[in-house]
Amino acid sequence: MCKCSRTTRSSCPNNPVARKPADPKLKAAFDEMRAIYAELEQRPLQRDCQLRGQCCHFRLTGRTPFLTLGEALFAAQGVRASGRKAIKPHPGGACPLLGKNERCTIYAHRPFGCRTHFCQAAGGMYPRKHIADLIQRLETLDEKLGGDGSRELEAAVADALEDW
Repeated sequence: MCKCSRTTRSSCPNNPVARKPADPKLKAAFDEMRAIYAELEQRPLQRDCQLRGQCCHFRLTGRTPFLTLGEALFAAQGVRASGRKAIKPHPGGACPLLGKNERCTIYAHRPFGCRTHFCQAAGGMYPRKHIADLIQRLETLDEKLGGDGSRELEAAVADALEDW
């Protein structure tokens, strides 16, 4: 039961996780994000991600993922599902979605850049020629949602949490 005791938590109008996907435009965006990520996983590119977390230390690597609006909204859904309403900067300049255990707190909702690996130990970046079609789909979705191109992860996710 929800705190309001009138509904279950998943159907409560006060629950942002339940409220947000009810928007048909948002539901379509989430469906497209899941389809893009599912297709990426079917690509025959060898990777060995062991959830090391080194690639999540942006200040150390000098690499920060940039997200389209669709990616930011999908990541925000993961943040909400984890029970948070906002993200805070991580001490030391790491990803604000990195947990205390050095694991991604939204792994199933992680952005495209995180899926295509900054991590050299996992196999390095995917060659663009192998993912250009998926990048185009992300950009098309960004346009449909009224986005204005890719933005740095922290700002993109924070705005998605606030605005949607």
